Amino acid sequence: MSGDQFALMMAGIYIHIPYCRQACHYCNFHFSVSHRHREDFLQALLKEIRMQQGFFDGLAAAGDFDGIQTIYLGGGTPSVLGASELMQLFEGLYKHYPLGQVKEVTLEANPDDLDTRKLTALKDTPINRLSIGIQSFHQPDLTFMNRLHSPAQAVECIHNALDAGFKNLNVDLIYGTPGMDDQGWEENLVRVAEMGIRHLSAYALTVEAKTVLDYMIRKGKMPAPGEDQAARQFLLMRRLLGSWAYEHYEVSNFALPGFRSMHNTAYWSGRPYLGLGPSAHSFLPGHRRWNPPNTSQYIDSIQSGQLPWEGERLTELQALNEYVMTSLRTAWGCQLDVVRRGWGESRLADIEQAAEKFLRSGRMVRRDNALILTSEGLFFADGIAADLFLSE
Repeated sequence: MSGDQFALMMAGIYIHIPYCRQACHYCNFHFSVSHRHREDFLQALLKEIRMQQGFFDGLAAAGDFDGIQTIYLGGGTPSVLGASELMQLFEGLYKHYPLGQVKEVTLEANPDDLDTRKLTALKDTPINRLSIGIQSFHQPDLTFMNRLHSPAQAVECIHNALDAGFKNLNVDLIYGTPGMDDQGWEENLVRVAEMGIRHLSAYALTVEAKTVLDYMIRKGKMPAPGEDQAARQFLLMRRLLGSWAYEHYEVSNFALPGFRSMHNTAYWSGRPYLGLGPSAHSFLPGHRRWNPPNTSQYIDSIQSGQLPWEGERLTELQALNEYVMTSLRTAWGCQLDVVRRGWGESRLADIEQAAEKFLRSGRMVRRDNALILTSEGLFFADGIAADLFLSE
């Protein structure tokens, strides 16, 4: 694949904080509710920040680097860290990376961490965007998910964050949960819009292997989520939020004008990023690497002076399939000129041929020389993309 798709593109840094106060029943991310080695982890993370400082040098030398413009702290629950701990990380980043162009710094947070004192302290850090894991404003849903906060705490923390000056807020919600009817889901969406939240990330409940939810469903202690319910609530969300001026710019993401997530948009656009911390992934054009999802192993490796990552070089076909998968999740879709320039006319013809059945079924349209999923297709984006994948 030619390099012009990635020329002069912004880069991002992702930091994984693997600590939570309590395990959510549906979560399969790497996390721990034990904070016993937290200080060792922070010191290892600061050391990895130093060790990885040359990550973008190749892009810069080739003239393909337009600077680091986003930082994202995810997890886990990074808001369990105190403001002083977060500042240690930022000081390390600003010491070792060119961050003069950074525009967006996001912290994932839970409502039970965001009291007024914590929010005031966070305003004195580089963080300018909060992504708050609300999941629902209804207590039965929160109990089902094993969330710590209450609906009242959810509402209060949003008001407090806005009052503290965090105008760029994202809220996470989950739909398709057993027991959540369409009226309850609509009430969640109305609450978000009425509170003036600029960005919403909404995810269908999925059953991931080895989670508490998976175990309880297999044991018959909990009903499995229904795809029909999730699809119906997805379309309801798309209709309502569209009528309230939210742009549905990615399968799970909605934003008022000017408030798209810069960091996540970079992921979906195939831009380079550096991942730091256990389980974090990194990407450079044609290359992917990842740290092990094991905090103790991560700490031991870094302390011994070794970066613990594993990696792979993507074949041209793997890179094409990845582009198809990520682009079809977005409002701008799979750009056919990008496929032509990056992979050639024959691959473009293969993609167009594979897309024909979805164009005929109405789940996809061809617009502005792009393949774009319709409302009926977006909910099934990953499956449709898999059908378009090309094999060696």
